[in-house]
Amino acid sequence: MLLQEYRPFKVNKRIAEQAVKKNTPLIVEGVLQRAEAKNQNGRVYPKEILAREVEQYMKGPVAENRAMGELDHPESSVINLQNVSHTVKKCWWDGDDVMGKVEILSTPAGNILKALFASGITVGISSRGMGSVSENIAEGTVTVEDDFELLCWDFVSTPSTHGAFMTPSTNRSINEGKIKLPEYKYTNVNNIIRDIICDNTGTCAC
Repeated sequence: MLLQEYRPFKVNKRIAEQAVKKNTPLIVEGVLQRAEAKNQNGRVYPKEILAREVEQYMKGPVAENRAMGELDHPESSVINLQNVSHTVKKCWWDGDDVMGKVEILSTPAGNILKALFASGITVGISSRGMGSVSENIAEGTVTVEDDFELLCWDFVSTPSTHGAFMTPSTNRSINEGKIKLPEYKYTNVNNIIRDIICDNTGTCAC
């Protein structure tokens, strides 16, 4: 069973605009997931199970620099390299919250994501994993079972759980100085995607 967990994910607009202008990676930090809390789908992730998976994720994909995620969830357990938008650089715990440092890449999907952030659009961060659940009818919840396997975190359009927002990291040169940035006049997502495609190809058939 494919399990997905959503969280709202907000990035400082000015920092995202700078990354778009310079075509550089964007680093953000914040809550990726929460254990022992009922989400809006009624699902609960036991901390011991989520802690095991986060530890394995750090030792495997993160340590090997392959902790990639996609822009939008596919209905698959396979990460499609053509749609990779970001990579998780670090995970750690803050109470029951899984915190993370995420690098938004300068890939086609990553550039779309950066442009969405630069326009002040809130998207969701969402885990993707495989496993089974058990239902607790009295409490109106389903609990993720011990066979759960964390695959990745993706960015999605529909966040459905409450949680913290991501903020820009202070490392590298992203926060250095005060740079006057251009005003972006995007009115909808289609305009953003059109402008990115045109910029990348040098021509536009829109």
